[in-house]
Amino acid sequence: MKRFAGTALVLGVLGLVAAFVLWWLPADDFLFVPDRAKPLEDKVEVETQRTAAAGDVLYVDLFVRRIRLLEQLLPFTRPEGATLQPEEAVAPAGESDAERRLQNAADMRRSEEIAAVVALRELGYDVVATPRGVLVTTVFGDVPASEVLDPGDVIVAVGGAPVRTTTELRARLADVRPGADVELTVRRNGKPVPVTVRTIADPDDASRAVVGILIDQDARIELPFEVDIDLGRVGGPSAGLPFALEIARQLGRDVTKGCSIAATGALTLDGTVAPIGGVKQKTIGARRAGVDYFLVPAGENAEDAQENAGGLEIIPVESFQQALQRLATDVEKC
Repeated sequence: MKRFAGTALVLGVLGLVAAFVLWWLPADDFLFVPDRAKPLEDKVEVETQRTAAAGDVLYVDLFVRRIRLLEQLLPFTRPEGATLQPEEAVAPAGESDAERRLQNAADMRRSEEIAAVVALRELGYDVVATPRGVLVTTVFGDVPASEVLDPGDVIVAVGGAPVRTTTELRARLADVRPGADVELTVRRNGKPVPVTVRTIADPDDASRAVVGILIDQDARIELPFEVDIDLGRVGGPSAGLPFALEIARQLGRDVTKGCSIAATGALTLDGTVAPIGGVKQKTIGARRAGVDYFLVPAGENAEDAQENAGGLEIIPVESFQQALQRLATDVEKC
């Protein structure tokens, strides 16, 4: 009996050690984990003094981390609301964690600039945003472009013809057949670099040629006064919409009607609200913060938010201008 008890004790200790090791050892894939929505009032500073409207605008982030081996083997050990994401979806083309953090930081800085342009322009301020080319934000790892293009490149010409805007780039590629080579000129580290990119067929339209990248507008931006946004280590482009709403609120626009309004969505220079990732986790984070309304990009993002709303009122929007309109007409005063 004593020998059996001793063996059981040893096995129990070994099991605990194994569980501890499995808990701390990371695997290759990632987890998206909900984080609670937070107010932006102390994170956004607008130089021009105004009486800010009542209410709160909140941004929603999520934790992105490597899954631990124990969580991979035993899904019930994962945090509530977490979603498993394959490595290639989070870090394309073998991108390291350090490179991913740098890219997220660059996306955040661009998101802050664009939010200021969109908000101030909508409020009638004189804003300069001169297009300078098409910024490559992401290159998918399984496409030929991954061998010659890098995030941060700015496409300035196609076949020798200048390109300044995303619309011009799409127009230049409209007559290209899938599989054909395209001559691009990109601005890299301030210098023009010629590259040849082989196109692929659009997964949703086999007759349409695409490069296999995500893009945004690069522009020279001049604001009439300083707008400072600091979220610390938070990265990525998905806080553009709440940034713009908070800037408008601080400049006296009653965007909240005294309510707590959470929002998520990337902004483009024309005010379009672009889809983002991690909507399930962000909806849970907004719900946990007890907000009154949650603005999300229309379409699939809004559908995902509705599935996880749990009674939280979801407002789908396609643009910043529409967001202001929906807040004015669909939100009851709190």
